[in-house]
Amino acid sequence: MITKTPFFWGNSSSSMQTEGAWNVGGKGPSVYDIKEETEKTSDWKHGIDMFNRYEEDFDLMKEMGMNFYRFQTSWSRVNPNGDGAFNEEGLAFYDRYIQSMIDRGIEPMLCLYHFDMPLHLAEKYQGFLSKHVVESFVRYGKKMVDRYASKVKYWVTFNEQNLYSTPLSLEYGGTLGAENTVENIHQIAHNIMVAHAEIANYIHEKTDAKIGGMLAYSNIYPATNHPQDIRIAREWDEFVNQNLINVFSGQGYSEAVRRYEEDNLQLLITKDEMEIISKVKSDYLAFSYYCTGSISYKKIPKGTPPNYYLQFGEVKNPYVFDNNWELGIDSLGFRDIINKMYQKTRIPIFPVENGIGTKEEWDGINPIEDDYRIYYHEKHIESMMDAINFDGCEVLGYLGWGLIDLPSSQGDMEKRYGMVYVNRGNHDLRDMKRVPKKSFYWFKDLMKKHN
Repeated sequence: MITKTPFFWGNSSSSMQTEGAWNVGGKGPSVYDIKEETEKTSDWKHGIDMFNRYEEDFDLMKEMGMNFYRFQTSWSRVNPNGDGAFNEEGLAFYDRYIQSMIDRGIEPMLCLYHFDMPLHLAEKYQGFLSKHVVESFVRYGKKMVDRYASKVKYWVTFNEQNLYSTPLSLEYGGTLGAENTVENIHQIAHNIMVAHAEIANYIHEKTDAKIGGMLAYSNIYPATNHPQDIRIAREWDEFVNQNLINVFSGQGYSEAVRRYEEDNLQLLITKDEMEIISKVKSDYLAFSYYCTGSISYKKIPKGTPPNYYLQFGEVKNPYVFDNNWELGIDSLGFRDIINKMYQKTRIPIFPVENGIGTKEEWDGINPIEDDYRIYYHEKHIESMMDAINFDGCEVLGYLGWGLIDLPSSQGDMEKRYGMVYVNRGNHDLRDMKRVPKKSFYWFKDLMKKHN
């Protein structure tokens, strides 16, 4: 394998999907803490109790051979209102949490925001629609950098930042009831880029740590070779992915996106903000990858903004296998995205989320035989290695998503990604016992070969 050493192998997660302890240690409420459970989903109050069990979980990661863990600090745990006084008890928790990783030889990567807006900022200011919230986030981010950058050398500001260029922007940007318009989407996307730029520039000015932008990157293939299908697939990619990659790689906003905004939208974008954005550079480009999709122009109403294309035009791709949630599993697409990002920017690439969610039941005795998960990760790792060894891409590592079971992004504990089973359901917390699956031992053997 042609790559710089060390190569990172590890796990990724978010605070609200793991920590629990939603009202412990001075933590303030986030928008997730008020979400109610449904018939098929849990609430967000308990996660997998990692707040109390993190040492046990880090021991499991070490046993598997991992040397890297991407985690998230909860904004409302360290600053209960988001824009008020910092909570020393919450900060001290992350002091211990980070040191516990380091003591086990696990390199930490800190993500600052994973959709869990402090409730106060959502209710009073409508989240990232507000410049006040941008300022509050920058204040929070700089506090984390000042406190932890001596030990945490890898950083991400926003999880899957390109999702703020889609109709998910209003929810993930921490608004409550704001209208889902293309204008609001673009304003949130810009405000978040300003916040990213401020933190990225601060890290490069004040520390020796590294930071990169992160996307949720899925190839969206044209449904056919019809020129209109090819056009809309390209425009979707330009508005949702390439616009951010351009900024992350020091090129500024995409000309096509800026021209659209100037011609069609009334956005609050200042010269000072554009100056801050112009200084952005990235030490790596991070991305999550699970599946690919396909799009047809025939279903998209005339005049639809590109940000909404997929909402209308997504169609099934008959050439990829679907999982239980009808997501197209495509390991070759993983290699393709690594190539597209690296060959365009020549910046090292870091896949920081990859995995397959599926329903599983434990019999209380025997390890779960999750051969499908082994197959998924094996094929994606092979594709990544091909991108490195045959295509010449520089890749820093490979992180699975939620390799210790956690509630899914929709709060479904029964959609499991882990190589370690956590004994809880959506409505029954049980004992939360950690039970390695067959894939745990497969990954452990794989690490022995690579390390």
